[in-house]
Amino acid sequence: MKVFIIAGEPSGDRLGGAVMAGLRSLRPSVQFTGIGGPDMAAQGLVSRFPMQELSLMGLAEILPQYFHLKRRIAQTAQAVIEQRPDILLTIDSPDFCLRVARAVRARVRIRTVHYVAPSVWAWRPGRAARMAPDVDQVLALLPFEPPYMQAAGMACTFVGHPVVAEALATPAETAACRARFGPGPLILALPGSRRAEVARLAPRFGQALALVAAARPGAQVLLPAAGPVVDQVRAAAAQWPLPATIIAPADDPGGALKRAAFRAADVALAASGTVSLELAANGTPMVIGYDMAPLTRVIVARMLRIDTVTLVNLVSDTRTIPEFIGTACQPGPMAAALLRTLDDPAAQHAAMALTMARLGRGGEAPGLRAARAIVDGFTGAAPGASQT
Repeated sequence: MKVFIIAGEPSGDRLGGAVMAGLRSLRPSVQFTGIGGPDMAAQGLVSRFPMQELSLMGLAEILPQYFHLKRRIAQTAQAVIEQRPDILLTIDSPDFCLRVARAVRARVRIRTVHYVAPSVWAWRPGRAARMAPDVDQVLALLPFEPPYMQAAGMACTFVGHPVVAEALATPAETAACRARFGPGPLILALPGSRRAEVARLAPRFGQALALVAAARPGAQVLLPAAGPVVDQVRAAAAQWPLPATIIAPADDPGGALKRAAFRAADVALAASGTVSLELAANGTPMVIGYDMAPLTRVIVARMLRIDTVTLVNLVSDTRTIPEFIGTACQPGPMAAALLRTLDDPAAQHAAMALTMARLGRGGEAPGLRAARAIVDGFTGAAPGASQT
């Protein structure tokens, strides 16, 4: 089996590395070519060009690189056509990956699998129909996604979310973290991993946490910072009316302290996103806050098709995680919700446990499930059938 595989950002690279390992365990003679990062390189992929060229978000970043990205799309599609793999496997990054798939499908018929379903259940439902002519199979991370893809005419298999396979702190590491920061409430602050998010959320988060600390003497705030925004996070936290301990990647090799903080915390104030699933995996109750630029806020509000943006609420089919989105993202209400959650986290614990079960915790690793679905689709076996 020959697989041309494409990932365009770090999260896709991690998915790619796991599915490559899964495919090799099912089909030891599998051959890979394509584009990826370090996780995929560890599985033997020699990337045709640096994946970082594709890791762009937002008009300000994409516009200067527009013609270069168009060339890369054409080059990648041509490479797929010349290689004639059994499977073209594209991973997330739809603006790049699905354009490559469309360019390939216009000239040759190669089985195409796209890993990570677009969130058509949240907004822009027409995306499923637009990708259907170019994609044969979709691998979904969330259990409620397959019907949306199937309705558009694509095969779709729920393969589990990678969060269920991520390493957690050990009990000893968790206890050491608690001991290090004292007996008071331990609060995680997670104002995002992008500069615009940090700029918009960090001041409000700091004010909310100061209100919590005033009501809970001895509370300690831990602030894990993503590498690209460490300096910005430090500067923002320096303006907060309470101290916070920054956990920077450079000071935490291997991420042991960050993992322990996620596991040890009593509650978290977090930006909206997949971090809610990371917190749920650790059993850490949370309050979600998020805001956007005013124009974006208006556009998104008109396009949203759901009443909650928090994945734990969606997967568990509950609304136990308090969220404060847009103009509701204010310090006072967020602080009150944090205090209520500290006093009574039971409902959140139940919803988080249900979420992890529905995402595949305790079952086959998502990378192997994804590999099995790819092989089953290629051979024509029923989804989930055993392949050797």
